[in-house]
Amino acid sequence: MSKFRIEKAPAPAWVRPAIPVAAVVVTFVITLVFIAWVKVNPLHTYYYFLVAPFTSTVSMIELLVKATPLFLTGAAVAFAFKAGYYNIGAEGQLTAGAIAGAWLGVVLEGSTPWISLPLMIICGFLGGVLWAMVPALLKVKLGVDEVVTTLLMNSIIVYIVSYLLNGPWRDPVSMWPQSPDIDQSAMFFKLIPRSRLHFGFILGLITLAVIWYLINRSGFGLKMRAAGSNAEAARFSGVNVGNTILATALISGGIAGLAGVGEVAGIHFHLIPGLSSNLGYTGIIVATLGALNPIGVGIAALFFGLIETGSLTVSRALGVPVYLGQVVQAALLLVTLGMFVLTNYRLKREG
Repeated sequence: MSKFRIEKAPAPAWVRPAIPVAAVVVTFVITLVFIAWVKVNPLHTYYYFLVAPFTSTVSMIELLVKATPLFLTGAAVAFAFKAGYYNIGAEGQLTAGAIAGAWLGVVLEGSTPWISLPLMIICGFLGGVLWAMVPALLKVKLGVDEVVTTLLMNSIIVYIVSYLLNGPWRDPVSMWPQSPDIDQSAMFFKLIPRSRLHFGFILGLITLAVIWYLINRSGFGLKMRAAGSNAEAARFSGVNVGNTILATALISGGIAGLAGVGEVAGIHFHLIPGLSSNLGYTGIIVATLGALNPIGVGIAALFFGLIETGSLTVSRALGVPVYLGQVVQAALLLVTLGMFVLTNYRLKREG
């Protein structure tokens, strides 16, 4: 009788591309428990979750709106992870970009879109870069674990936003904790009239294309991948690993900052508490599900846009708590991580 044993060895080449699809299937099987708990028909739930958003133009547009910031936060995380720099700070870097955009959008009062929009994009990128700089330097110069420092920076910027919105930027008329509205010239134009879909969607697609090129077709991308796969071997081959990681970390922070300026210039038009709503953390799940590949990240972001839109549809139609979408996201991250761990093992037949 044949026996099988598990050995530590790379899984077959076809396994890794199949993981995202398998992870989605397993996740929805697991969430059957929560659906049964709220006593609704699973088939009806999954219909409203995955199919109903495609039956309405409004829902399809909203799907793209939800995916827009995830293009950028997912790309930011994937870019950093590819070089072995585990940036958990996209949430804070996004907020830094939003702060920079909210400030510049007011300063640009009376300007023209041809000047304001490029400056908003540059300023949002630089905001994310500056917020990413401290943990990046601590990592490169002192060897401090970037997972801890980038995570802590997320908490720090929450208090900065609270200070600004309850202090110097507080609306003097309504006294609501929000910054003044940005100038109309600094607002991202709408791709579809009377919808929320804005130029940030195009910016996200362009960013994914640029990141794909940097990783796969540039000399810098080769250094990144070398540093991420084996830092010692990269040093031996002449790669300045420290500088490569520093540059990667700063670019990653800048990309996340673009997501922040997109939320200010395309959706809210001012800074508010909780503007991000965990988009930076969701970007980690998107990057993981997309296998750190920019094309995969784009597909994963659209899928998460579907989950976000579908959770609202399910809630309206069946009375299911809207938080079911967050349960699916969390389960999907855990399942995907578990499956990627399994790619380091394989079954071997004996006898």
